[in-house]
Amino acid sequence: MTAPTDWRRIFGLREAGVYYALALLIAVLAAIAANRGLPAYISGQNLGNIAYQAALVGIMGVAMTVMLITGAFDLSVASVAALAAAVLVALAGQIGFVPAAVAALCTAAAIGLLNGAIVQFVGINAFIVTLGTLTAVRGLVLILTDGRSLMVEQPQVLAQMLAFESTRIAAFWPMLILAGVLLALGAWRRHGPTVLGGAALGAVALAAGPGLSLAAPVLYLALFTCLIGFVLRFTVMGRRIYAVGGNAEAARLSGINVDAYRIGAFVLSSAAAGFAGILFGCRLGAINPTALQGTELTVIAAAILGGTSLLGGAGSVLKTVVGAFLLFTLTNGFNILNLGANYQGLIEGIVVITAAAIYTVGAGRARRPAKADTSPPPSAQGAAA
Repeated sequence: MTAPTDWRRIFGLREAGVYYALALLIAVLAAIAANRGLPAYISGQNLGNIAYQAALVGIMGVAMTVMLITGAFDLSVASVAALAAAVLVALAGQIGFVPAAVAALCTAAAIGLLNGAIVQFVGINAFIVTLGTLTAVRGLVLILTDGRSLMVEQPQVLAQMLAFESTRIAAFWPMLILAGVLLALGAWRRHGPTVLGGAALGAVALAAGPGLSLAAPVLYLALFTCLIGFVLRFTVMGRRIYAVGGNAEAARLSGINVDAYRIGAFVLSSAAAGFAGILFGCRLGAINPTALQGTELTVIAAAILGGTSLLGGAGSVLKTVVGAFLLFTLTNGFNILNLGANYQGLIEGIVVITAAAIYTVGAGRARRPAKADTSPPPSAQGAAA
């Protein structure tokens, strides 16, 4: 018999809170913009811009979610992304865009392999290892750039890089079709979150209108999220990743190669950061030594907003992407309201702490045992009678 669907949990604040927060924030900003006579906030151009700005953090956030699910941590993603961008920009003019991009991606993946090997085989805490890597890799960026900005000077190479990063794709009809598929699939399987996701996607497409178009990085983010989400949700590998983070010793005793899964998570995290760095280098056609500094905290904040547990064993890549959208919608809203940069850090910090508090309190209630039943069992009642 199929277990009854727990609708209260599915639509509860802990499970769906990040969706509610994003919808509420967009509604408030749209109302403020309308009240002040500003251009429509919910437009294809504005929503597309928010998605474009959040794409790089979203790509790194998806891989960071896998990392956190396994119970590890990676503070070096922003430095790795900057190094990948520096390798790309430094080599693209000499060997061409594609070979330079491959070299940048391999460099990033090698750093992830090094991080994972040190953590798993030497036994140093991942926080300490990646904190050291953060500093060391940033030093490599300074060495590679010689402390000054690098830029691609060959026009044909620069055109290839811009085409890879800046191409825009019409998204109105694909989003409507995908929304219809999700609604039909959710109704058929009686899966509430799928229905909710399809409805939200369709609502965003209809609100944005036929002019909705998405930049290439947003498409890369969508494909990467779907791929990792499918692996986590429907494959044996995904279940083992959750098992490794939930209880590593039990996973090891059941025959799972814990070392391989955790090292793989480090490689995935760094490779995703490398790809984000390639997109960053293509976007500007240049790199400076301080590029992307501090972005690792935004990536981790997106995962926390999405409800990913810092203790491992729980997390959703889709909710991490929504968390990234929420952070960049806040930044977009600050620009709409002409709030100074002084307020942005304060409000973003409060939002992250509030989200973490909601998830922590919710998890505590979920783990709390039900009130003990002190009434005697039926057999005892019968004996007493």
